[in-house]
Amino acid sequence: MDASNAAASAIRGRWAVAAIFFMNGFVLGSWAPQIPVLLIRLGITEFTLGLLLLLFGAGAVSAMIMAGHLIPKYGSRVVTIAFAVSCCFGLLFVALAPGVATAAVAMYVFGGTFGATDVSMNANAVTVERRLGRPIMSSSHGFWSLGGFVGGSAGGVTIQYLGHLPHAIIVTVIAGAITALAIRHIVPDLPLAQEHRKFSLPRKPGVYLIGIMALLCMNSEGAVLDWGALYLNQELGSDIATAGLAFGVFAGAMALMRFLGDGVRKRFGAVTTFRISCLVAASGILVAGLAPWPWLAIAAFAVAGVGIANTIPILFSAAGNQPGTSAGAGMSVVTTMGYSGILIAPSLIGFVGERTGFAPIYIGISVLLMLVFLASSITRSADLSPDSNDPVLPI
Repeated sequence: MDASNAAASAIRGRWAVAAIFFMNGFVLGSWAPQIPVLLIRLGITEFTLGLLLLLFGAGAVSAMIMAGHLIPKYGSRVVTIAFAVSCCFGLLFVALAPGVATAAVAMYVFGGTFGATDVSMNANAVTVERRLGRPIMSSSHGFWSLGGFVGGSAGGVTIQYLGHLPHAIIVTVIAGAITALAIRHIVPDLPLAQEHRKFSLPRKPGVYLIGIMALLCMNSEGAVLDWGALYLNQELGSDIATAGLAFGVFAGAMALMRFLGDGVRKRFGAVTTFRISCLVAASGILVAGLAPWPWLAIAAFAVAGVGIANTIPILFSAAGNQPGTSAGAGMSVVTTMGYSGILIAPSLIGFVGERTGFAPIYIGISVLLMLVFLASSITRSADLSPDSNDPVLPI
């Protein structure tokens, strides 16, 4: 393949993986307004819903580990295609579940398809970066947030007027169409040296501190995704259509800032950008927890989305640039720890929220974000240049 064809293929691959990011976010965002309906439809408590969310997280984490081992063997292209197709049907499985037992199985499968797609598409985005010779990770995550915004914003209205099952069918069709158009342009991996296929845990404690910070930041995102709609519906008295905007506007604001994030970080540096982001996120979550009206809480969630947007890309960059630690090992640890914040921690929030309500939960999360703010200086390594020969594959 000559240089011009290779460049054209890489550009198509860039937009193809962006479409997969969008699809993955769209399916997960569409799940948020389904949560209050599931609670009523199955006649369960917040405690039982928390257990179902825990199964979603368990499915996602186990599938992430599996995908991490499959990628070096088969390549991110094959793994991305396989799991992206299955991800399109995840929400439909849950919507079709007639009881708690079947919903439990469906939630585990849904989480698995989401988690494996997430790891493989991130790995493929790294491949695209290497082929293009420039970063695309932040904007790729922007497409994920944009998908979450579209799914969350449209989902509540669709459910209110058409019902939860027609909504799930529509989501499946849209996600399937996007995936079908994208997968033929997903680029194959570059050849990897054998030593890059091996994985060992980092010995530097800084990597694990970054992982804890990622967990707390992504826990904030998970708290809005899984419980924001329920909070607006049950505690602030909004209808389902309005409640669906909780995660929708959060994801929309996050998408906008992620598309702007590379320029902001380049101008102000990783540490300053991270510190300001933490303060903005903590302020938004705090106001949401104190808000007496649904629309004030929605606006506050949007502010929180602006703050959370660039914390994760900066933490991922810092993990990949830790001195004395390979980029692959650092990214693997921080990815696993971070995603537990959005996939597993929200189930614990449900257990507590059933007894205290969710307003105190959001106030508490704002305090945790201030603790992350205090450790901001560790993100200084995000401004370093990683070794371009060290592939970053989530394991």
